[in-house]
Amino acid sequence: MTYEIDIAGLKRELPLCKVSDDLYIGAFVIFGDVELTVHCAAELLKRAPEYDYLIAPEAKAIPLLYEMARQSGAEKYFLARKKAKAYMQGVLTVNVKSITTEGVQTLVLDAEDAKQLKGKRVLILDDVISTGESLRAMEELCRQVGANVVGKMAVLAEGDAINRDDIIVLGQLPLFNPDGTVKA
Repeated sequence: MTYEIDIAGLKRELPLCKVSDDLYIGAFVIFGDVELTVHCAAELLKRAPEYDYLIAPEAKAIPLLYEMARQSGAEKYFLARKKAKAYMQGVLTVNVKSITTEGVQTLVLDAEDAKQLKGKRVLILDDVISTGESLRAMEELCRQVGANVVGKMAVLAEGDAINRDDIIVLGQLPLFNPDGTVKA
């Protein structure tokens, strides 16, 4: 089963994936789709508030983060990693429970990155927002470092997340019944 979605004028067929016995989601994967990445970055930049830096959680938002930075002429962007790496000197962490990942994840920001973000206007990016937990965790990291979150953006809002007025999205991704019909 698939679902055809129109993302700001660009169409894609998304496979439907089982989350539970009565819930399926459309698998929106930006990885490897250059046309989609470039298109979504351009469309989000048209809607973006003024900012100093872009930041996103690892991993599915990385191509979008890079492409938005490239198109806007930014020389630097930031990534919250899923775990501390050997090259990181001092880290800030926050825990997050995502709908698409089993268990609790940790998002980590390097202390050096934290220094650069302090007092700056930050725009948080993600590929899809569903429960909002990843964005909440990103906001918490930004708060910890003293950054000013000026906006939150995602390509798609899944289910009821489309009703949030605190995030800019390009479109809605519905939730699905086991037979592939859109949940009411």
